[in-house]
Amino acid sequence: MFVSTINATLAKVKQTPMMSPLTWVTLGWRDMVRCGWVSYLHGLLFALFGILTFILAHNRFWLLAGALSGLLIIAPILATSLYALSRALERGEKADFKVVTYTWTQWQKSHTNKLGDDYWCLIRLGILLALAATGWVITSAAFITLIAQSPVNTPIDFVRNIVLAKQGWGFELWLTLGGIMAAPIFASTVVAVPLLLDRKVNLFEAILISWRAVLDNPLTMAIWASAIMLFIFFGTAFAFVGLIVAIPVLGHASWHAYRDLIDVTSLPAR
Repeated sequence: MFVSTINATLAKVKQTPMMSPLTWVTLGWRDMVRCGWVSYLHGLLFALFGILTFILAHNRFWLLAGALSGLLIIAPILATSLYALSRALERGEKADFKVVTYTWTQWQKSHTNKLGDDYWCLIRLGILLALAATGWVITSAAFITLIAQSPVNTPIDFVRNIVLAKQGWGFELWLTLGGIMAAPIFASTVVAVPLLLDRKVNLFEAILISWRAVLDNPLTMAIWASAIMLFIFFGTAFAFVGLIVAIPVLGHASWHAYRDLIDVTSLPAR
C-alpha cells in the first residue's frame, strides 16, 4: 500500500536515445557561454579546491586520491545553482549572480511547513553525500595503504606501486571498489538534485525517480556516466585548470538530462 501510494505520485520516466548525452553536453556548453562568468565561477572554485588539495596533500597521495574523488561525490549538490541558471535560461529569465545567491539562500522560502518532509531535502541529501564522501576517503586511504608494497606518498609512488605493480591486482581492485561505491550514488543523484530544486517532492521520491531513470535507460546513462568521468579526467589532468570549463558544462548538461529524462507535469513546481 505504501509503495503504491508513492508510485502514484511519481513523475514519468521517458525513454531517451542512446546518444542523448551528446545533446546534453552541447546544450550545457551553450548555457555556460550564455551565463558567462557566473557559470565559470563554479568551475573556478572547483579548480581552486583541487589545487589547494594537491598542495596540502601532494606527499600523501592516499589522502589526495580520496579527497578529490570524494569531492566528485558531493558535486551534484554543489552544482545546484548551475541547474538553477539553466532553468532561468529555459524560462527566458535573466541568469545572473542573483539566481545563484537566491538558490543558496532562499530556495526554501516558500515553504509554510518548516518541518515538512521536503523542506530540508537538499540539505539532507548533501549530508548523506558528505558522509558517503568521507567514507570513501577513509576506505580509499586504507585500501591503498594495505595493498601497496611500498609507501605511497606521491602520485609517482601511486603509479609505480599501484598502477604498474607487477604482482597482484591492486589497481584493478581499487577501481572496482570505487565503481561499486560510485554506481549507487550516481543512480541516486543523477536527476534527483535538479528534481528537488524544481519540483515539490521529498527526498525518497527524488531518489526513487532517479533510480528509475537509470534502470529504464541503462545504455544512455552508462554513456552519460562515462562522459562525466572523461570530462573530470581531462579537467584535472591539466593542473585542474580544465575544471573551469568541465564543471559548468556538466552542471548545465545535468539539468538538460533531467528535463529530457523526466516528465514532471504531474508534480507541483517548487
